[in-house]
Amino acid sequence: MRTMKTHYPKANTIARTAERILKIRDLIAEEPARKYTLKALASMAAMSPFHFQRSFKRVVGVTPKDFIEAERLRTLKSGLRGASSVTDAIYRAGFGSSSRVYERVDTRLGMTPGQYRSGGAGIQISYGSAETALGCVLIGATDRGICFVQFGNSAASLLTALKNEYPRASLTPMLDSQRQPFDEWMRLLAQRIEGAQTGADLPLDIQGTQFQLKVWKALLRIPPGAVASYGEVARQIGQPRAVRAVASACATNRIAVFIPCHRVIRGDGSLGGYRWGLARKRALLDRERGARS
Repeated sequence: MRTMKTHYPKANTIARTAERILKIRDLIAEEPARKYTLKALASMAAMSPFHFQRSFKRVVGVTPKDFIEAERLRTLKSGLRGASSVTDAIYRAGFGSSSRVYERVDTRLGMTPGQYRSGGAGIQISYGSAETALGCVLIGATDRGICFVQFGNSAASLLTALKNEYPRASLTPMLDSQRQPFDEWMRLLAQRIEGAQTGADLPLDIQGTQFQLKVWKALLRIPPGAVASYGEVARQIGQPRAVRAVASACATNRIAVFIPCHRVIRGDGSLGGYRWGLARKRALLDRERGARS
């Protein structure tokens, strides 16, 4: 009887592939404003586009497209401080359309390029607080969406926390004209605290690094009542060794419940940490599991 041999790539082949990928990564980082295509990058690496795409994500942790955009954003953020104009900084960073750059980078800057250039000064955040089943909560929002949802002992302490998160922003209580969306957010928050998955796609205005945004996006894919370990989240985002960094990203999440960092636990099954207390984390998980049964 003939036996089938299984062929695995040799270690030196894997090393050579990684070396080529890292050279392409460094090229993009040095010149992010250049116009790159997947076909051209793959040709430089002497690979097929399909093999290059897979290899790049395996080695770098993100797709070539995402890496290029992250590098352009990094260039934009550093250039906004010294550029003669916002438009000049946008084009120097490699973004071809000033009219579309705002919608492409808003969720990564957490503000418009002009606001970032001024250090965040002048951003208007409206806020309101209410009592929930898990205690007092304060929601803050810009004109782009929710930027702050946190639990605390009192509205005063939560307002202090909001000021600490956004020290240069202009903070004002929710106006009567804003009560309708605020009341709707509170209604959805109450439902999620009780374990219901509303399915509503809330507008979020979040600030974070490329890595943090990847982690928070992964958290949104964990269904109510389910949990994932920090290691599992790290593997899901293609960076299996970044377990501690995943835990740190969860700890810096500013939007409780709507970005469900409470669904991430330790690899041994214990709850791990939670920014707003383990009692709240346990209650959220228990209610979600109860709603599923």
